[in-house]
Amino acid sequence: MTQDTNALLAGLIEGYNFQGESLDLGAALIDGKPEPTAPIRLPLKMLNRHGLVAGATGTGKTVTLQLMAEQLSKAGVPVFLADIKGDLSGLAQSAEGSEKLTARLAELGKEFSPRANPVEFLSLGEGAHGTPVRASVDAFGPILLARVLELNETQEECLQLIFHYADTNKLPLDDLNDVKSVISFLVSDQGAEALKGLGGVSAATASVILRGITIMQSQGLDQFFGQPEFDTADFLQVRETGGVINVLELPSVNQQPMLFSTFLMWLLADLFEDLPEAGDLDKPKLVFFLDEAHLLFKDATKAFTDAIINTVRLIRSKGVGLFFITQSPTDLPDEVLGQLGNRIQHAVRVFTAKDQSALKEIIKTFPVNGVDLQEALTQAGVGEAVITVLGDKGAPTPVAWTRMSSPGSTIGPASPQVLEENLSASPLASRYATAVDRESARELLEAKAAPAATATPQQPAEAPAGAQRAEAPRERQAPAQPNPMMDMALDAASMIGRELLRGMFGNRKRRRR
Repeated sequence: MTQDTNALLAGLIEGYNFQGESLDLGAALIDGKPEPTAPIRLPLKMLNRHGLVAGATGTGKTVTLQLMAEQLSKAGVPVFLADIKGDLSGLAQSAEGSEKLTARLAELGKEFSPRANPVEFLSLGEGAHGTPVRASVDAFGPILLARVLELNETQEECLQLIFHYADTNKLPLDDLNDVKSVISFLVSDQGAEALKGLGGVSAATASVILRGITIMQSQGLDQFFGQPEFDTADFLQVRETGGVINVLELPSVNQQPMLFSTFLMWLLADLFEDLPEAGDLDKPKLVFFLDEAHLLFKDATKAFTDAIINTVRLIRSKGVGLFFITQSPTDLPDEVLGQLGNRIQHAVRVFTAKDQSALKEIIKTFPVNGVDLQEALTQAGVGEAVITVLGDKGAPTPVAWTRMSSPGSTIGPASPQVLEENLSASPLASRYATAVDRESARELLEAKAAPAATATPQQPAEAPAGAQRAEAPRERQAPAQPNPMMDMALDAASMIGRELLRGMFGNRKRRRR
């Protein structure tokens, strides 16, 4: 080794020599060969400082996620992963050793250790091999729904007004049909009268929202909304074999990528609103991997982007570590990127002038310690990455060109038998498997409209509706009769109540019983 190489090696050994539990990511490459005396690690206590896993397609990001998730589970930390390509189900199945794998790990100074992890398979809507994850439209909120429908700011404000009306009149919005019913009511003569003190809903804006909802329904994307609503507290399971890895299947992600990325943001926002303050912990309560992160910011309004930035900044105090997964760090706003202290950057492919410009920007985000970053980032092989993390004292570690380790679970999909057995044993399946169509806004508005059409002086319109609700009580009861001319004091009180019950994204805060 040259003097410079010896200095680089010594700096890496010292820089990654942490106290306490750490994730073992691999070994540093020195002169193109892995150096077992320089293991590259990530302290558990620094995971809530958030991180980034980036790299071009086919460079090894998925296996890196699997490696990290497996070690987190072994350390007793629950994990959430979105399975875009269907490759992460192998976490539930032990891998079989091979001469090639044994030799690769031996170069890193490690031995192969097979491991089957505790996994909960989830699916948006009705998935083939996972417990359905649904959200009521009410909980999802107007800001996130507006994002999915790709509404402009004026249309988003109108949607917020629609949700506010439903909130104050106790009309549960379980699914998209409930939203359509409330909109149809508000553009009617009776609804317009009810909105006099709040503002109006124009027919043109209502048509845009209704058209967007109808398109979603025609594509089968309405199955993600409804009851029973998934409780994100179920992500925090820890079993005898380790922290549970929650793997969310995303079917047909290319069909509606905006919906899937926004739904992941709802899960994170729900966790943020629900979890208590935790401060700095020795290890996080949960590590949440947010895949296809660039989709969150595509054509996003400033308000939406600001809400993401605030969530990233504040959720660390709830004990949650957040990793953004994307092809390039330049996909993320600087305000987000600046909060991601742990960087795992797989190879960058440079084919165009734009790619070359992006490479220069990526290089600027890494510390300088003797590693040729341009060479490392463009020449890294599959299963290699350029890494810098926050050490146990909060300072960035030296940059390490790293040969990544391998997980003990199967790389690729698990066998159908393992998937079936896992779902059969899931404690969540019995709670969420069957969709429930309870009485919500659509039924309540239809019940009010029907007696109104047939009412006589001897039989007031509100009596049958009230009788029906008495026979079938619900979690949130509709008022006996909406007051179309709410006074300003009542409206102000309702607005205060709404602010208390909705978070930064307009999502409804969960009320524990």
